[in-house]
Amino acid sequence: MIKRKYFGTDGVRGLANAFPMTPDIALKLGAAAGRHFRKDQKQHRVVIGKDTRRSSYMFENALTAGFTSTGMDVYLLGPVPTPAVGVLTRSMRADVGVMISASHNSYLDNGIKFFGPEGFKLSDKVELEIEKLLDDEIEYAASQNIGMAKRIDDALGRYMEFAKSAFPRKKLLNGLKVVVDCANGAAYKAAPIVLWELGAEVISIGVNPDGYNINKDCGSTHPQNAAKAVLEHNADVGICLDGDADRLILIDNKGNIADGDQLMGLIASQWSSKGNLANNTLVATVMSNMGLERYLNTLDIKLLRTNVGDRYVVEAMRKFGYNLGGEQSGHIVMTDYATTGDGLMAALQFLNALVESKCTSSELIKVFEPMPQLLRNVRLNNSESLDNLKVKESIKAGEDAFGDIGRILIRKSGTEPLLRVMGECEDPKLLKAVIGNIVETVDAIN
Repeated sequence: MIKRKYFGTDGVRGLANAFPMTPDIALKLGAAAGRHFRKDQKQHRVVIGKDTRRSSYMFENALTAGFTSTGMDVYLLGPVPTPAVGVLTRSMRADVGVMISASHNSYLDNGIKFFGPEGFKLSDKVELEIEKLLDDEIEYAASQNIGMAKRIDDALGRYMEFAKSAFPRKKLLNGLKVVVDCANGAAYKAAPIVLWELGAEVISIGVNPDGYNINKDCGSTHPQNAAKAVLEHNADVGICLDGDADRLILIDNKGNIADGDQLMGLIASQWSSKGNLANNTLVATVMSNMGLERYLNTLDIKLLRTNVGDRYVVEAMRKFGYNLGGEQSGHIVMTDYATTGDGLMAALQFLNALVESKCTSSELIKVFEPMPQLLRNVRLNNSESLDNLKVKESIKAGEDAFGDIGRILIRKSGTEPLLRVMGECEDPKLLKAVIGNIVETVDAIN
């Protein structure tokens, strides 16, 4: 496997103003991507969106300089959700799209994600090709061929109309009271407006970004405030988005939190019953709960697992012709509608089901009983930890102890020096003991 210097599991990401997320690297990254996608002297264009963190403005300027220096025309979308970049890359006939965001991370981090001309995230192969160009000298365009930069004032409006296409035209959300937590992020304008225009009574939180408060005690990674608001306002449902609005966590009317696995299970079962689930298959990652897999088996729905990362889910969906996939963390990908995870469009799918069912959200959302799951992160000081004999023996002992009633998944983080140790087991005490033993073993040799 080729070691990557800049790209991780979802673009380039890190602490702002520290390697690799520095303005000079962002400029070179724009120039390298420009060289890769500008194959001839014809007009070529790139669309760039961003979230609300302070450093996004800095990286927007650096990327713009890089792209225009190689002859690419740049269309600036402003603060928009990540899925807006995917759809507008395709609808505006751009050669490449860029989203500046570190997703659910704090404002101190930032990232750069790329989309190809069809609106899908780049493959590993294309990212490596861009990496090879990154450390070369920039090949500037001739003075008369420098690209221009232009702001697109109606980008958010275009996306909002597109998002509403996921909701049936003749239906409305009249009578529903919805709490929406936008994480002080990219959907702080779009999500409340779309829900209101579709007829809902909307209680908005996390809609006052100041450059520093994105994802801070709010959004999909901190749904407690939304749960509290649902109970205080006697709302029908709560919708929690993350900083770039490509993932979703739901809160039912009783204040209970439902993750992406529950929502995928619901959508898959409904689409399957209507004959709309392509090849009767759901695509999810290795992190999705075994309870979801067992539930789907009862409905004769296949589950295809991929590596962690929504782009690997999408790659499998495109390769085999599937139309529904996602992650436990709340990325829900519906390729009939969008090219990447879209928290708002996934929420509209749930709201449609809620209107159709005439149930409460608490009755609707919990479609299966999750198997007890435990995830522990271990900081890696030794990159060879997984090759250590004692670690291998502890993992094997845990697998033997679980037998057919559980599983162990261990992987290195793609963005941090962490080892993620995850286990699932019907016996919670055995689960805690097995995972604890593996973590202690890794810690001891670090």
